Amino acid sequence: MPRELVEVAPGVLVATSRTMTTTSTVVVHGRDALLVDPAWHPDELAALADEIDTRGLHVVAGIATHAHHDHLLWHPRFGDVPRWASPRTVELVQARRAALQVAVTDGEGSADVGSDPWTSELLDLVGEVRSFPVPPAGLPGEPELVVHDAHAPGHAAVWLGGARVLLAGDMLSDVELPLPFEPDDLPAYLAGLDRLAPYVARARVVVPGHGRPTSDGVARLEADRRYLDALLSGRDPDDPRRALPGMAEAHARVAALADALRR
Repeated sequence: MPRELVEVAPGVLVATSRTMTTTSTVVVHGRDALLVDPAWHPDELAALADEIDTRGLHVVAGIATHAHHDHLLWHPRFGDVPRWASPRTVELVQARRAALQVAVTDGEGSADVGSDPWTSELLDLVGEVRSFPVPPAGLPGEPELVVHDAHAPGHAAVWLGGARVLLAGDMLSDVELPLPFEPDDLPAYLAGLDRLAPYVARARVVVPGHGRPTSDGVARLEADRRYLDALLSGRDPDDPRRALPGMAEAHARVAALADALRR
């Protein structure tokens, strides 16, 4: 069955996984398509390929926003095309390739009884990325990587200036709290929010890696800052995301980081 793609801006289509509200973005120019973080399960990747075929599109490249297993996936039907990432992400993937492949089948979010199995062909494609220090000319959307070290070293948001869309990776989510855990580095996360701020201010749409796209990215960024500022000042933040699955443990970890910085 083809996978639903929702147009969030002209030429920017988003599919959402049944697991952790994970987004896959297809950026279209003419018949060419750029895939950003295609995810998650084998049947979902195949269904995304079906939808791309149904629309008569041809994948010309991919981008991975950071070096976590759910953002490094691919399918043979997308083609043997360049898959780009920040230099630091490429370095991390090369050092952790085997562990990332294991995480795909055994890590967080991998359990899904309705999915097709992970074949060796699919696992071999995990993390096949190359360095993207300067955007290659002619990619759909003319993407710019906005690189920072929040959430993961070398994490890259993707700015599509013509469409005024920011693909935020694992930032600016409505279903996840800020997750400054690789390494445990709250100052780097705050610096990452500062790095994203001017792009968020210009964005017509912000697409998080997990969660719903929004036309009010500024509100998302301000919510993250309020949450972190409260913890850093010793206050208990009133944030509805704390009640969502998995976020109680995440909150405890962030609170411990903030407490350590205050000492």
